[in-house]
Amino acid sequence: MLTALRGCRRLTVIGWTLLRYDALWFLEPFPPLRLFVRPARLLRRRNLPDGRGQRLAEALTRLGPAFIKLGQALSMRADLIGAEVAEPLARLQDRMPPFPAATARATVEREFGRPLETLFSDFTEEPAAAASIAQVHRAVTTDGRAVAVKILRPDVERRFARDLELFFWLAALAERLLPKVRRLRLTDVVTTVRGWVAAETNLLMEAAAAAELAENSGGDDGVRIPAVDWDRSARRVLTTAWVEGLRIDDLEGLRAAGHDPDALLRQSAQLLFFQVFRDGFFHADLHPGNVFVDGDGNIVPVDFGIMGRTDPPVRRFLTDIVAGFLTGDYRRVADAHFEMGMVPPQHSRDDFRLALRAIGAPLLDKPMREISIGRLLVQLFRTTEDFDMQTRPELLLLQKTLLAAEGVGRMLNPDVNMWVLIRPVIEDWLVAEHGPEARLRDALRRTARLAEDLPILADKTGRGLDALIRLEARMASPDTAWRGMPALSAAVWLLLGALAGAGGLFLLL
Repeated sequence: MLTALRGCRRLTVIGWTLLRYDALWFLEPFPPLRLFVRPARLLRRRNLPDGRGQRLAEALTRLGPAFIKLGQALSMRADLIGAEVAEPLARLQDRMPPFPAATARATVEREFGRPLETLFSDFTEEPAAAASIAQVHRAVTTDGRAVAVKILRPDVERRFARDLELFFWLAALAERLLPKVRRLRLTDVVTTVRGWVAAETNLLMEAAAAAELAENSGGDDGVRIPAVDWDRSARRVLTTAWVEGLRIDDLEGLRAAGHDPDALLRQSAQLLFFQVFRDGFFHADLHPGNVFVDGDGNIVPVDFGIMGRTDPPVRRFLTDIVAGFLTGDYRRVADAHFEMGMVPPQHSRDDFRLALRAIGAPLLDKPMREISIGRLLVQLFRTTEDFDMQTRPELLLLQKTLLAAEGVGRMLNPDVNMWVLIRPVIEDWLVAEHGPEARLRDALRRTARLAEDLPILADKTGRGLDALIRLEARMASPDTAWRGMPALSAAVWLLLGALAGAGGLFLLL
């Protein structure tokens, strides 16, 4: 009851804030709601900006970090909400109102238990960037290195917790009252989001993520991960090497510096592909405020608070999806969904394959400006509903990341489909990882593992055989109470033959 009361109170605050900032314009396409929205403008605040996107950005900022994150996501979808709205929302990525430098200094000193001057010989009080969860200051270490010092906003954990409680309440309410949405597993989705928030508000976890990403991409061309300064990092403070570069959406600056946007698009798409498919560990917050291009043309991601993982079964599933859509093999895509358990077995594979073709066929060989992701998502939602597909919360980050990557690609060149651009890389990787040679390597690995286990298997088989022989001798004794089982000896040898055959089959595999 208390949670419901807090939820209703918070919803009232959200609605009132959007109303006061005249940010309910998105309800106007719905006739019943239009009658409410237009008269409600009489209650809006004075001196509001004229632009709808600016008013929405101010309202989301007022509502707190969870809603700022929503605005950041929307800013990537100019194709859905229009450039007029998306451009002001882009300010939420790294141009939020900063908190005072004195608060930043106090946080650093509290985390390390000593004066800031013992860590940094110079600390710029004006932040270089301010986002929803933290802000970044440029500094110079006492040994002369230029670094970026990221500091969490005060009280950010409590504000997130308040809105997560609201989201849990709304999710549980929807699942209880609307049976059709239960397959979406909304409470599991909010649980996943809570995990993202926990990782993003612990900067030591972010430092570890940056280090792992740097290790994975160490041999890749065209990418650089800023080094972590572990001696100057703590739970609420993260220090990394300073990045000199241009934002990836600064097209004029990139061209003036001699960078080719198409080459950058290819590099960024290839980087994401390798992170997801090769390494199983990817940057999951790739909005333009988090991706820079340095003087050498390297892609330099920053802000590693939200990372995603794809385990081997998921990577195999995704590989089948990519290969199937690239080659038009929709049967392979359908089989992957059924084998992963994403579609209940009572549904027809052929019907599901036909539905996938209807979704995927229009996508290939088209520029991004001709692809309506919004229409695609609507079609996909209808398909998942028709086939009772369950939401996979662990894939949410990947879906979010792919949409963000497409948004960056659209900014660099709206006439190029980034996935088609790196198709040769994808096809080479598929052959290397899933072609005949790869299958042979896998068979050899399985054989090697079996060889390592053979002594244990032989010992267990020997003990089992001794037990069976003793049992047979006991049953053959004239004193035994068991009768009527003359075929046991044959059964023993049949069992041994089956074990031998299974061992031989494993060796062949």
